Amino acid sequence: MASGSDRNPIIIGGLPSQVPDFDPEETQEWLDSLDAAVDERGRERARYLMLRLIERAREKRVAVPEMRSTDYVNTIPTRAEPFFPGNEEIERKILNATRWNAAVMVSRAQRPGIGVGGHIATFASSASLYDVGFNHFFRGKDEGDGGDQVFFQGHASPGIYARAFLLDRLSEDNLDGFRQEKSKAPHGLSSYPHPRLMPDFWEFPTVSMGLGPIGAIYQARMNRYMHARDIADTSKSHVWAFLGDGEMDEPESLGQLTIAAREGLDNLTFVVNCNLQRLDGPVRGNGKVIQELESVFRGAGWNVIKLIWDRTWDPLLAQDRDGILVNRMNTTPDGQFQTYATESGAYIRDHFFGDDQRLRAMVEGMTDDQILHLGRGGHDHKKIYAAFKAAVEHKGQPTVILAKTVKGWTLGPNFEGRNATHQMKKLTVDDLKGFRDRLHLPISDKELESGAPPYYHPGRDSEEIQYMHDRRLGLGGYVPTRVVRSKPLALPGDKTYATVKKGSGQQSIATTMAFVRLLKDLMRDKELGRRFVLIAPDEYRTFGMDSFFPSAKIYNPLGQQYESVDRELLLAYKESPTGQMLHDGISEAGCTASLIAAGSAYATHGEPLIPVYVFYSMFGFQRTGDQFWQMSDQLARGFVLGATAGRTTLTGEGLQHADGHSQLLASTNPGCVAYDPAFGFEIAHIVQDGLRRMYGPDSEDVFYYLTVYNEPIQHPAEPENIDAEGIIKGVYRFSEGTSGSIPAQIMASGVAVPWAVEAQKILAEEWNVKADVWSATSWNELRREAVACEEYNLLHPEEEQRVPYVTRKLAGAQGPFVAVSDWMRAVPDQIARWVPGTYQSLGADGFGFADTRGAARRFFHIDAQSIVVGVLTELAREGKVDRSVLKQAIDRYQLLDVSAADPGAAGGDA
Repeated sequence: MASGSDRNPIIIGGLPSQVPDFDPEETQEWLDSLDAAVDERGRERARYLMLRLIERAREKRVAVPEMRSTDYVNTIPTRAEPFFPGNEEIERKILNATRWNAAVMVSRAQRPGIGVGGHIATFASSASLYDVGFNHFFRGKDEGDGGDQVFFQGHASPGIYARAFLLDRLSEDNLDGFRQEKSKAPHGLSSYPHPRLMPDFWEFPTVSMGLGPIGAIYQARMNRYMHARDIADTSKSHVWAFLGDGEMDEPESLGQLTIAAREGLDNLTFVVNCNLQRLDGPVRGNGKVIQELESVFRGAGWNVIKLIWDRTWDPLLAQDRDGILVNRMNTTPDGQFQTYATESGAYIRDHFFGDDQRLRAMVEGMTDDQILHLGRGGHDHKKIYAAFKAAVEHKGQPTVILAKTVKGWTLGPNFEGRNATHQMKKLTVDDLKGFRDRLHLPISDKELESGAPPYYHPGRDSEEIQYMHDRRLGLGGYVPTRVVRSKPLALPGDKTYATVKKGSGQQSIATTMAFVRLLKDLMRDKELGRRFVLIAPDEYRTFGMDSFFPSAKIYNPLGQQYESVDRELLLAYKESPTGQMLHDGISEAGCTASLIAAGSAYATHGEPLIPVYVFYSMFGFQRTGDQFWQMSDQLARGFVLGATAGRTTLTGEGLQHADGHSQLLASTNPGCVAYDPAFGFEIAHIVQDGLRRMYGPDSEDVFYYLTVYNEPIQHPAEPENIDAEGIIKGVYRFSEGTSGSIPAQIMASGVAVPWAVEAQKILAEEWNVKADVWSATSWNELRREAVACEEYNLLHPEEEQRVPYVTRKLAGAQGPFVAVSDWMRAVPDQIARWVPGTYQSLGADGFGFADTRGAARRFFHIDAQSIVVGVLTELAREGKVDRSVLKQAIDRYQLLDVSAADPGAAGGDA
């Protein structure tokens, strides 16, 4: 028995200090038994006994702490492996053909004169994982539902194409068009999974590392959400995400694991291909990435299945009575295992087994070649099948399978396990010959020595190909396949938009609230209302959306199992298993993943959803811009609201909340239709047009970004004979000058329109300038249309030349033109070349800061008085006013004194 001095004073994960021992004698007996086991049989035997006791305790439903990691062996013991229902010999032949075609496709794409590259090694390591999935698990869409959703690892795309070729889904011309989408059109193939480029094939864009994992989590959650709300029966759908171990270092890969465990998403399986290598080196050279990931996933509440060794290790592990082999596996770092993958059997005998006589004795009867072929579990179909089956049958938790593989497996000694493998794109003739021999393919040396290596197809009537078709028929069709089955929605008429078009009367409201009022009316629509998915990152109250709590409620699969602290309030926080609002916590990345899953439901499940994602404008395109590209790539639709927009409307919060550039970032995304509306009636027209474009009869694969503000203003009623076309296309004349004799034009957007109207009044009353005010609802759309005109003119010089809309719209207006917004000048400057006259812009360039709105606008020279001086400056430049008036105006309005500005309606705290 250990003495008191030998005992650890602090044992992490030990007994709670306040729990009394009611039977000290019995406790001592157990401790003595453990001490005896250690003394007589050694620590390894005692450890085994302890682990068996923990296992039995769990079987008896005795709550014991979860271990953070387990031994470096397969989670599923050999005795528990299920019967493998496939034909391994045929599946091996299929896989060999797939491996060959994937590698040859990339090698041919790297031929002289083309050299577009590709990646060979990732699929080579994960090929067996995919093959078992295709043959036994991945459900297709032929049964009329969404089937399974499979997030393929981006760099493995050659293997997916190669399998589709064997199934006659792709031709040789397609394979030769890899990474040549335009020059080989219509046969070109995208480099990676890309629904926008191949909309009938790929479902999910995944190659931007980390977006696949978070996308899969929220897809699984969206499946549950749709089922709970009776929108689609997703009960049979399983979400698979195939990932790399290096990819798990991305924050998006691991950052949202807890939501999957918290909501019990047992419809989700991660398969992490642990080939121990990043793009150009080891993932954890001195550590063990599988053990590390096991601890992370277990801690997050996931079911973890380790798939480390293939069946050749089973006899050795069966001999390991002292645990010495397992101990060697536990203590060997990944960098050394990577080396073993590149060395000989003799080297492995000497370095892995050699320094312990007990280990060496285990392999005395084995040849060096047999030792060399002691394999990894991620290449063994039976072991993989056992892991996949256990994953889909596990209930109550999401599952991660940590599958150990060799990067570049079967590609030969120049590729397997090498640090440079990811960058190697071409096989030499000798590589090809060795690869062919390894795969036992009937391809002659002559075929490999003369020109590009050939693709291999065993024949459409061969047993391998028939086997493949039969398996896919039994699983509901081919994967991957993207199908759009949804029908256009019956959209509400003009009456639904009437209230917000009336303006706000004497009440001052922000454009954020104007949008919320419109949303409330839209959600009352019997057909459309239930399809809205409200999403916000812990800011519903900030955006005035707490009014939805009582009716729409917040989605929580467990309901609300507590009494809300604000339950007595009219707008109390309400959770429900059928709630309509998604409250993803303080996670813009999680919210955007929900947005993408909801926005693509029309294709994934044939049922359109209308996501409305509202967030602090600064934390949208800047923080999760990569996901907005993913949204566009995935052809997702919906409304994105950048609330608290602009650089000076939220100045109480300071620099990090001051967005003066998201409109510019939005302009870079071809799938994003961005607007900066000033008034409620503009929002009404934009939203109505957005619903038509995204959910009407001729639906488009776009999403809408509206920047709305938190600054209260009085919203005018919609003017008679409103220029609705101008609102949608990007600019219309909001207020025509009525007095003054010197013409000028002011263009403004969003929160700046009221400043422009005030400047219009000052110019008329004090400077004899008759200025028109134009509301530029979308600088981005004006530029996009103008660029399209110029492209047409470039390619059709003999046709009638097109004139951009902004040029035509402003053609009769007498300049100069001064543009102003709460954005950096680069936003309105997008249209400068097409404005028919002298053009100047004012904007909030530079860092934001904390102060009053008035002070901030005076500092950036975008307030009404600064607009006045801006207009006068351009008039002076054209000789229409004397330059002496400029100094007069600057002095009169004290433009150099920030503190002289009217502070305005507070500083804009959240």
